[in-house]
Amino acid sequence: MEVVQKYFDDFSAAQIAQFAALEGLYKEWNEKINVISRKDIDQLYTKHVLHSLAIPTVCHFNPGMRIVDIGTGGGFPGIPLAIFYPEVEFLLVDSIGKKIKVVQGIAEEIGLKNVTAVQSRIENIPQKDFDFAVSRAVAPLKDLWSWAKPIIKKNKSTDLANGLICLKGGDLNQEIVESDVRPSLWDMEDIFPGEGFEEKFVVWVGKK
Repeated sequence: MEVVQKYFDDFSAAQIAQFAALEGLYKEWNEKINVISRKDIDQLYTKHVLHSLAIPTVCHFNPGMRIVDIGTGGGFPGIPLAIFYPEVEFLLVDSIGKKIKVVQGIAEEIGLKNVTAVQSRIENIPQKDFDFAVSRAVAPLKDLWSWAKPIIKKNKSTDLANGLICLKGGDLNQEIVESDVRPSLWDMEDIFPGEGFEEKFVVWVGKK
């Protein structure tokens, strides 16, 4: 928890309590349903929570906005973002039911009122009016954009134009070429220096 507060110091007491509860809850759920690797569970706040919160450092979400988390897995980046932005609505989508069960359980236990979690393929959700799609490295950029583009409304209601914001790592050159889009990249090592985010990036593609 300390590593999160090192970079973000304006949380309410309720937000601090929600973030603080995550470690125990994920360890408890992970014993029943393995959604976080055993080697990462002890570094939950760095490798999962702080990693997710790289997104607000490049783009602020305004109250009333609607965000979809594609392939949320155990709830990342969606749950940390929902705590960070209590007045923003989040839809967390994953095709694997047991992962959605974990997300629903944790959201309920920490009192997150702005999260809906559904088991579905992203192509099958009926909503088509999101401001942003977010994701971790669940698929190549080409696929993420093909899923996100049809469900994002064209607009610019905050720092960046509406679009896809995803967290990726490694050499992205070939992936970007194959995606046929021209994303903007932010180096996470510059955002959170010294926290082990070498060759990890925040990637944004705007809807034109």
